[in-house]
Amino acid sequence: SFFFIVPFDSLLFLWFPDSSVQTLGLEVGINYGQIANNLPSPARVSYLLRSLNISRVKLYDADPNVLLAFANTNVEFIIGLGNEYLQNMTDPIKAQNWIQQRVQPYLTRTKITCITVGNEVYKTYDHQLWSNLLPAMQTVYNTLVNLGLDKQVTVTTAHSLDILSVSFPPSAGAFRQDLGEYLHGILNFHAQVKSPFLINAYPYFAYKDKPNEVPLNYVLFQPNQGTMDPNTNLKYDNMLFAQIDAVYSAIKAMGHTDIEVRISETGWPSRGDENEVGATPENAGLYNGNLLRRIEEKQGTPAKPNVPIDIYVFALFNENQKPGPTSERNYGLFYPDGTPVYNIGVQGYLPELIYSSATTNNVRKAFLGN
Repeated sequence: SFFFIVPFDSLLFLWFPDSSVQTLGLEVGINYGQIANNLPSPARVSYLLRSLNISRVKLYDADPNVLLAFANTNVEFIIGLGNEYLQNMTDPIKAQNWIQQRVQPYLTRTKITCITVGNEVYKTYDHQLWSNLLPAMQTVYNTLVNLGLDKQVTVTTAHSLDILSVSFPPSAGAFRQDLGEYLHGILNFHAQVKSPFLINAYPYFAYKDKPNEVPLNYVLFQPNQGTMDPNTNLKYDNMLFAQIDAVYSAIKAMGHTDIEVRISETGWPSRGDENEVGATPENAGLYNGNLLRRIEEKQGTPAKPNVPIDIYVFALFNENQKPGPTSERNYGLFYPDGTPVYNIGVQGYLPELIYSSATTNNVRKAFLGN
């Protein structure tokens, strides 16, 4: 017999120091990116997330190894169709083949609740992609309807915040004019199928670009004077909530009040290049820790106080093969060995979990079906 050790230091105590053992539960989701060559196996990741009671995961693809590893766990998944699939997904036959091969076989044991068709498509300035996005979303949705899966799985896409031309004050939020015709159709689609409008929002970028103008406490949810929306007299004590309300205003300006905004990505890097101001473990810990407290308190934004914010934190692990500046590889809450990237500054951890070879074999049978 042999043993192996999986270090699952707890984030639970770290994020909620003022109470006894609490769990993240359904209130927060996590982005599980895999652009790395040193990550733990999906089966080990399944244990890590369930030890933290995180029950909502967003993938950027439909990795069968992950979907199998989370079988029978009640963890809800958003899976992704990359931008490279958009043209194919406008073809009903190709869309049906993809869903029958990559989604349907896993639905009996793994809770797939949403498909994101494309990611930040309007950031690409590829007008062919822009034109294909809505038809691809419609075709994927119609395929789900034809297969009788539309009540289980919804369809949406995720946008970067730069689809806005105006983000402050929040009540004046407006989409870019060059995207008007595209977003009008997408908003009609959301209203029709009752799926959420997803935004990837990073106050970190605003601070990095203008550190002398954007107060750090304002972006980190720390105590600050806040800022007032002169049109509504609503006070904002953090940038993320202002960004969410700006998106709601932009949607309303296009004639819709029936679409929910959710944050599909937000986070803060723990490391960066010399010109990436503010990318430190301390700031990352404050941003994510304070954000999770707001989620735990079921806070809504000033304009939507009765609608708790729905957020997927980016990201589960540091990803060592992501291109771009240093920050891109350092958004993780965990290092690949399962230890936290930063400590929120209080005591408490979950002990290391030790499994025997017999347990390992049972895990393999339970989750991988062999």
